[in-house]
Amino acid sequence: MYTFSNKLKTFSIILMVLGAVGVGIGFMTSHKSFEEVEQLLAEESHHGGGHAEEASHDEASHGAHAAVDAHGDSHGESAHAEVDEHAKHIEHVQHQIANRPWSALYVAAFFFMMIALGVLAFYAIQIASQAGWSPVLFRVMEGITAYLLPGALIVLAIAVASGTIGHYNLFVWMDPEVVAHDKLIQGKSGWLNIGGFAFRGLIFIAGWSLYRHFSRKFSIAQDTAEDKSNFKKSFRISAAFLVFFIYTESMMSWDWIMSVDPHWFSTLFGWYVFASMFVSGITVIALISIYLKSKGVLEFVNENHLHDVAKFMFAFSIFWTYLWFSQFMLIWYSNIPEEVTYFVTRFQDYKLPFLGMVVMNFVFPILMLMNADYKRIPWFVVMAGLVILFGHYIDIFNMIMPATVGDRWFIGLPEISSVLLFAGLFIFVVFTALTKAPLLVKGYPFRKESEDFHY
Repeated sequence: MYTFSNKLKTFSIILMVLGAVGVGIGFMTSHKSFEEVEQLLAEESHHGGGHAEEASHDEASHGAHAAVDAHGDSHGESAHAEVDEHAKHIEHVQHQIANRPWSALYVAAFFFMMIALGVLAFYAIQIASQAGWSPVLFRVMEGITAYLLPGALIVLAIAVASGTIGHYNLFVWMDPEVVAHDKLIQGKSGWLNIGGFAFRGLIFIAGWSLYRHFSRKFSIAQDTAEDKSNFKKSFRISAAFLVFFIYTESMMSWDWIMSVDPHWFSTLFGWYVFASMFVSGITVIALISIYLKSKGVLEFVNENHLHDVAKFMFAFSIFWTYLWFSQFMLIWYSNIPEEVTYFVTRFQDYKLPFLGMVVMNFVFPILMLMNADYKRIPWFVVMAGLVILFGHYIDIFNMIMPATVGDRWFIGLPEISSVLLFAGLFIFVVFTALTKAPLLVKGYPFRKESEDFHY
């Protein structure tokens, strides 16, 4: 049995405390007054910064305001219109700044949740396909998936809270005033409403969690069983779960991510999010397995198992790139205004993270993991894995931030604190779950084949 070390437990708690404090500070400092935002834009214009165009618009509005006093009624109407436009712009930027801590919290929460969900899908595929190489890693996968239930509930809670107590910080379709003046969102209101959103989310989470609960139950029961009945039950529910997963993962992607841009949609989006969560989950399996083996508790895992996990990391990095390019190229080439605006925004305001994630998620894995020998070197896989995970965090960041904070983005205290908070919670839940059962599936039919696996 694995024992959760006091050092690692303390480390996870410290991460959670530091993260919670940083998140709190982020929320407290995000509410700026109208005058503060106005001054901020004026300073950006004065220094010729990235927001100079917006600020020059503000200066012009100030001039219009002066025109009201200087010329009276002759320019009154137009000047007042510009003053109103100026006020609306300040309020818009004020709202974007207030959105930032909500968005940073949501991105980090979703990122760690999707790791657990990706591992659950990978685990189900291994059982349904009756793979012979992977059973020695099953308990690691089961430990990681323990985070899915709390992690998914947190994501859903943040999303709903942002639209009820947070003044519609993430999803504009939750704002009745926006919907009242937007015919396109009105047309989607049958799907995009808070009640349906919350109900569907609970259905998704219930289905995923029930599969995790019963597959784990059958796995532990098989350790002491005298027949293969529990294995057969696991096989059947895994096959059924994969059908449920394919549908619910796509709908979850539409609801929890794509609907932050309710005017835009992509029929490829569910697969794109799946690729990101799948490769992230497999990467975490590799990292935790390497850590446990370094502590001497996974002696039955050898370099051949590591090689195969790293091979999946490499393969699904390529798969993610294929989907990223397919979605980007088709939309960019067709140049339909309501579709291409998604990428125009990201190229204008997010060029570094948008193109940087392609380097981290495609170029880097190609260079690091192409060679078969490198896949057997633990420190090499760890280095590649950390870059891949950061790249996919930036991927989720690019999906959420442009719609919620516009060009007011930065990797600062709210973002780092949110990652620390959920990283600490993830470590605590996962490693606590690993202590609940032996790390080797003793009664699994393919256990011997897995232990003797050589490539």
